[in-house]
Amino acid sequence: MSSGPPAPLQLRRVFDKLLALRADMVERESSLPTPAERTKSRCNLLHYLVMRERDMRPLQEALARNGLSSLGRCEAHTLASVDAVVRVLARLLDAGLVLPRNDQAPGFDEGPALLEAHARDLFGPASPKRAVRIMVTLPSEAADDARLVSQIIKEGANAVRINCAHDDPAAWMKMVDHVRRGAREAGRRCTIHFDLCGPKLRTGPAKKPIILSEGDHVVLTRTEPFDSVEAAHPRISCTLPVALERVQTGEPVWFDDGKLGGVVEAVSSEGVDVRITYARKGQRRLLPDRGINFPESAIDVRGFTEKDRDDLSVIARHADSVGLSFAQRIDDARAVAHKLDDFGAPRVGLVLKIETRRGFEALPRLLLEPFGEHPLGVMIARGDLAIEVGYERLAEVQEEILWLCEAAHVPVIWATQVLENLSKKGMPTRAEITDAAMSQRAECVMLNKGAYVLETLRILDKILQRMDAHQRKKSATLRPLHVARAVETEPTAAG
Repeated sequence: MSSGPPAPLQLRRVFDKLLALRADMVERESSLPTPAERTKSRCNLLHYLVMRERDMRPLQEALARNGLSSLGRCEAHTLASVDAVVRVLARLLDAGLVLPRNDQAPGFDEGPALLEAHARDLFGPASPKRAVRIMVTLPSEAADDARLVSQIIKEGANAVRINCAHDDPAAWMKMVDHVRRGAREAGRRCTIHFDLCGPKLRTGPAKKPIILSEGDHVVLTRTEPFDSVEAAHPRISCTLPVALERVQTGEPVWFDDGKLGGVVEAVSSEGVDVRITYARKGQRRLLPDRGINFPESAIDVRGFTEKDRDDLSVIARHADSVGLSFAQRIDDARAVAHKLDDFGAPRVGLVLKIETRRGFEALPRLLLEPFGEHPLGVMIARGDLAIEVGYERLAEVQEEILWLCEAAHVPVIWATQVLENLSKKGMPTRAEITDAAMSQRAECVMLNKGAYVLETLRILDKILQRMDAHQRKKSATLRPLHVARAVETEPTAAG
């Protein structure tokens, strides 16, 4: 019995599919309106998007079965990867094909080099023993503790993060002075990243404590709740009343980083009635100033606020990069870039914080947008993102973000709760050690503040150094394994 088509016919089918794929990739370049926008990075992203519109798995299997590249590591040089396979197939089939030259397609060396150059522009040079940078969030006490900042830099931090949601401009400027002085003492650069506060979608004041269990109701009000003995359910206000305008019945809502969850039962002029469907440990207190997420609601909230504009006027000349919270609208990202230009900071980096479902879905468009001379980066803000897309999808979504950004040669910050238990309590969990090892595929890893942040920094540095020898993005590198030599040295039993 025949096991399938003859090999030449099988290869011809694969060859034809790759040629059709290649033609679509080249055609997509014309969607960039002007030659100035057709940079190699944008063209490569378009090539990659064309490929990922298809189910490539049958084609990959056919390629691997015939000893050819399955295109599984093509992100940084997509067209060059396809062309390399096409040329081999052309020789095997004696097709006599000569592929036209495409000057907009980065080659195998050029794609990774572009990504590293962009990471250097955004974060400064990497450390001698690891390619991945480490960013450390400065606590409030860093404004008055120059020694702490100096220690953070000496222990290996390549960048620090100042969160504009906390403290004030006077404290931020003290932190900047400490960082610059600490970097001079260490004899190397440490970049400063400012996270803009963004819109605060949080619970507002409540008239009395609210304790909720499954089946209970709470009303999110558009204005500060009033005292009423006749109220059927407890009430708490929302700091962004405009967000409630787009909420519809049946949609989920989460509070306090997922500790409380519910579904919208009714929408009225007063507010939104939420029936609680999940409460961690069976019962949970809902306090003011706790985050609210509407993952399936079509909420259109401006990510660049008046407070952000005011803060930017202070920090623009001191920042190496700024982060746009809740990045999901191109207009918001453009506005930040234009304001940086207005404030005399045309080369300050712009980091898009992807923390909502809409931000994730808008990522390809955001990556294709030109932002002048501002180096571009992406932060995977995994706290809100996990709630927005669902915990079961977070691993998948963060992988997709890494792939898209690599295709666009845009550096990524792996953020939120990296070695969190170690930083706060002094002892890591097994799961967070694995997470830290996986973070090596980004260009930068962010640590949050904690009482044991210096020890956490030292351990993360060692993890990243070790993983550098084993992994490059999606590819395992075959470093010699000591355990493999154990077989040679194991004594054999006398027979």
